[in-house]
Amino acid sequence: MKSKGKIFLVDDDELIIQILSALLEGEGYEVRTENKDFKNVVDKIAPFLPDAVMLDIKLPRTSGLDILKEIKNRGIEAQIVMLTADDTADTAVRAMKLGAADYLTKPFNNDEVKIVIKNTIEKVRLQHEVEHLRKISCEYFERDLIGESQMIRDLKATIEKMTSVHVSSVLITGESGTGKELIARYIHYLMFGSCKSRCEPFVAVNCAALPDHLLESEFFGHEKGAFTDAKAEKKGVFELANGGSLLLDEIGEMKPNLQSKLLRVLEERTTRRIGGKEDIPIDVTVLATTNRNLVDAVNKGEFRKDLFFRLSTFYLHIPPIRERQEDIPLLARYFLTHYSTRYNKKVIKSFSPEAEKLLISYNWPGNVRELKNLVERLVVLENVEEIPIERMPEWLRSQSITIDSSAERKFILPKTGISLEELEKDLIKQALERSGYNKAIAAKLLDVSYDTIRYQMKKFGME
Repeated sequence: MKSKGKIFLVDDDELIIQILSALLEGEGYEVRTENKDFKNVVDKIAPFLPDAVMLDIKLPRTSGLDILKEIKNRGIEAQIVMLTADDTADTAVRAMKLGAADYLTKPFNNDEVKIVIKNTIEKVRLQHEVEHLRKISCEYFERDLIGESQMIRDLKATIEKMTSVHVSSVLITGESGTGKELIARYIHYLMFGSCKSRCEPFVAVNCAALPDHLLESEFFGHEKGAFTDAKAEKKGVFELANGGSLLLDEIGEMKPNLQSKLLRVLEERTTRRIGGKEDIPIDVTVLATTNRNLVDAVNKGEFRKDLFFRLSTFYLHIPPIRERQEDIPLLARYFLTHYSTRYNKKVIKSFSPEAEKLLISYNWPGNVRELKNLVERLVVLENVEEIPIERMPEWLRSQSITIDSSAERKFILPKTGISLEELEKDLIKQALERSGYNKAIAAKLLDVSYDTIRYQMKKFGME
């Protein structure tokens, strides 16, 4: 049977060694012990690579606290549980300040020993997962934003300026599917991803998904015994993200009572666990995203005005892809390459020109997420070098606007002449009406860029 964890037990009482060893081995742990050679005990602990060390405070000719210091100084990553016959708070506080994870008071209660060791081993497992994720996390952050439109170029320039000074909070808005979380990860990468030793933490919380009764505990953590179910201490997301970034996804759905507490954290740069007595300093960049209109939410009393102003000092709006149509082919090709590699469909190289025009002409209500899902489906189902328009889904072909071939004939100038400006204005108006006032599609109908149609609309007062 696989071991639940490795424990090194240090105590000068042979009976305690026997009782604890039998108890822990019966629970599935691998146990090693030492009850005599305390001078060299750290040399025996180190090669064993234990998950936890159970260490008596009072030992012959030495102190368990001194051994605890040496374990920490030598960088041994095991969690330390102190064993003591002294149940005064002073002893426990001294041990905790030196880095102990927990303590047990003699005589032991078997159930308490089981709970403490289980929680300690779980803490070790979580720490290993966090360290593993930190080592590999830089690989999962976008190094660049896909797009060549003026909107994306402006967005990149703004982000680069913000990240050069490590701003404390950023509000990111946009329709569902536009890539708000990707932007948040891009910001994090620019600030922390190029670090030499490790990537700083990136913690994401969906504010709309957390049950009300777990909100405060999740955000601020709690001390052991703070409430009925608080069997062990728990760090909140601000502590977990300390030194890095905290993504508060869908912050517009955050409950009002939590909004005020979040504001305090942002202003004071400290947090306090439930049941805690001390404020914990934090250095966190808060990246808040929402698809709601927070100005309307503020006016309706659903979102705190002071929190909105605090978050929106640095504000980014992600435009939908229908407003930056020149980016659609780039995104489609990027996803095509990505999924062709993932599904080993190396034969698929591109879209046909007609297929790309079809992608450009569609309205994309689901934005980048919808485009991404469509390309993944095509890669899985097709096995051709170039995906033709005939292989595109019927729903896409039926909903896209096609250009009447009669529009391709040359315009004949009337003998009496015509006002070019009035003709231009009239054609832009017709294109907007035909496209349902979708600027990206109107630009396609007139064979001009999105930026051109915006300029002309401003010129003729059509905005």
